[in-house]
Amino acid sequence: MSRPNDTRNHILLTAQHLFAHSGYAATGVAEICQAAGVSKGAFYYHFPSKQDVFLELLNRWLAGIETAMQTISQQDQPIPQIFLNLTDMLPSVVQSADGQLPMFLEYWQQASRDPLIWQAMIDPYRRFRQFFTLLVQRGVEAGDFRPMEAEAAGQVILSLAVGLLLQSLLDPQGADWPALARQSVGLVIRGWERT
Repeated sequence: MSRPNDTRNHILLTAQHLFAHSGYAATGVAEICQAAGVSKGAFYYHFPSKQDVFLELLNRWLAGIETAMQTISQQDQPIPQIFLNLTDMLPSVVQSADGQLPMFLEYWQQASRDPLIWQAMIDPYRRFRQFFTLLVQRGVEAGDFRPMEAEAAGQVILSLAVGLLLQSLLDPQGADWPALARQSVGLVIRGWERT
C-alpha cells in the first residue's frame, strides 16, 4: 500500500498531465481518479476539489521559482551581477515547465475566469514585482544604479522575465533563450548603471 504523500503526489502529477493535455475545464475528478488509479474517496481525502489540485500545482511551481530567486539575491555580489545571475534560472524554470505550455496557458486562462485562481496568480506576481523593485533599490543605494523610480524598473524586469519565459515555451528552438535572457537583462541594467 502506498503512503499518503505518494498518493497525493501521484494525483498531482496525473492531474498536471491531464490539465496540460485536455485542459482544466475538460478534466474532471473522475478522469483524474481513473488515470491515477485511485478512488474518488482517495482523491477527496487529499484534495477538497479539482480547483485545489490546480492551485497546488501552480503554488508548487511558483514557490520553487521564488526560493531560487531569494537564494540568488542573497549572493555577496554587486546588484548588476545578481540580476545577470538571476537570468541563469531560465533553463531550470523552462525545464520545470517543459512540455507544460498548455498548463502554463491554462493557469492564465483560468485566472481570467476564476477569482480564486486569479488571486493565486496575482499574489506571486506582486511578490516578484516587489522582489525586483527592492533589488533595484538596493542597486541605487549601493551606487550601482543611477537614481530611478525603482517600482517602474522592477516592473520592466518582471515584464522582460515573463515575456522571455512565454517566448521560450512557445518556441523552444527559436533562440538560445538563456543567452538571450542574459543579453536582454544586460542591456536593461547597463542603461541603469552609473556612468
